[in-house]
Order: sequence, then structure tokens, then C-alpha cells
Amino acid sequence: MRAIVAEQFGGYQDLKVADIPRPAVSDGRVLVRMTAAGVTPLDHTILSGGHPRAKAPLVLGNEGAGIVEGGDDQFPDGSRVMFTGPYGVSENGAFSEWVAVKREHLCLIPQNIDDAAAGLPVAYLTALITLRAAGFRPGKTVFAPAIGGSVGNAVIQVAGALGAKHAISSTTSHVKAAEAKKLGFSEVVDLSAEGLVEGVRRLTDGYGADIIVDSIGGNILSDALGVLAPGGSLTTLGYAASRKNDHRCDQLDLEERQHQKLLAVLATRICLGKSMDDDYRAS
Repeated sequence: MRAIVAEQFGGYQDLKVADIPRPAVSDGRVLVRMTAAGVTPLDHTILSGGHPRAKAPLVLGNEGAGIVEGGDDQFPDGSRVMFTGPYGVSENGAFSEWVAVKREHLCLIPQNIDDAAAGLPVAYLTALITLRAAGFRPGKTVFAPAIGGSVGNAVIQVAGALGAKHAISSTTSHVKAAEAKKLGFSEVVDLSAEGLVEGVRRLTDGYGADIIVDSIGGNILSDALGVLAPGGSLTTLGYAASRKNDHRCDQLDLEERQHQKLLAVLATRICLGKSMDDDYRAS
């Protein structure tokens, strides 16, 4: 079968189209013929040599969608499914014609969603798991920057659906802010018109955010600390803007912020493994 293989982890020049053996299906796995593959920041991290578990050569692609071939009672032949898991990290992933996926990593695609489902698992599972870990409850105020990014957008949608009092995002583009408003996102701070702190405090009548989920890093992370409400938590999942910011968490004045709790989860994304699956099912 054809696949896009990272022969080494030195950059995009190491990606090659190659013919590799079709995966064998073992107990507990289902063969999926790929129709679409998601692309995430994790692919870039691995291809840049920044992931300790990944070993070259490797077929990247941590999430995808496809059609079941050789299925079972739970996932019959012809079922449309999406998945994420260790694929593209510790074993070959979605940038190929077929993937042998563990049954517990599969999810049926709703009829009203097309192959765009390939880009849903990572962002929306990340959003749901992170909100749960942060202690989300209906009535909480949530801030997730970058309405145009997959995780930021997913956090806002999930928080809103679960009953958040405010589900706030941001963008550096006036055009994106206007487009987000057309799509129904009513609480988006336009950073081309006002500061992040000013915008969030305006929308919350000065209260701030109980839960902040940041996948941007850089000065956005620094500014986000300024809107963290008493008793709130901040989870950082990435560094799309930069690893550097104007504050160091270990230099926070904890006496001044004694009612605040900073939860830092330094990862580019959540990669579901066995232990994470167990935690998720138990929650």
C-alpha cells in the first residue's frame, strides 16, 4: 500500500511516498481503509525530532477517518469511523491507505458529518478531557484563545454545550473576529482592537475566567494569567506562538495569588494511551 513515510526526523524533506506492507489485523483490531487524515501540531513536533517515543522510519498521522473492512458486530463492514490513539507516534499512522486500529479507539461517524470527521478526535477529546481535569461545571467561565485554532475552537464549543456561563475566545484578526460572530461565537476578543485582559474583563464584568485552556503560549499565556479568576486553573497544551513569555510560573507571587491555582500541563496535545483511556472511562 502507499503511505507517506518519515524516513528520518529532520524536517519535511524527510517525508517520502513509499510502498509498504498492508497492516496485518490481529485480535482486538479492525482494518480501516483511510478516506481522510487529520494533521495536527504533533506531526510537526515528531518530524522535527521533538518527541521521545517516536522512532523513524514512521508513518505519521495521529487521527483519521475511513471505512471499516473486515469488521465485526460492533463495527460492521462499510461503517464510517474516526479514530485517534498511538497512531503516528509509537506505530504507523493515518498517512496511509489502511490502518489496523484498536477497537477501543474507534468511533462511528454521525451521518451528518463528512470526512471532516478526520480532524475531530484530537481537538474535541483534548477539549473534553482538559475541561474535566480542570473541574469544569455548568456556570463556570472558560477562556480558550485562538478561535481559529482547532483546540481553542473545540474548547469553546464543548464548554458552551456543557453549560458554561461564558465561553470566551480571542483572535488577532478583525476579519476572523467578524467571521466568528457570523458563525455564532458571540464572545470573541478582537486583539486588533483591544487587549486580552481588557476584553475578557469587559465580557465578564471584571470577574475573569475560572478555567483557561491555552494552546498558543508566548505572550498570550502571559496575558491569560492576568484574567485568571480567584480559585481558577490554567492549563497550557502547546506553544504555537512561542515557548517564551513574559512570566515564569515559578516566579509568581503566590502570596498575592494565594486564591489562585495554576495547573500547567506542558504537552502539544493529549495522546490517548491505555492509562488515559482508563482514566477517561472512569471519569
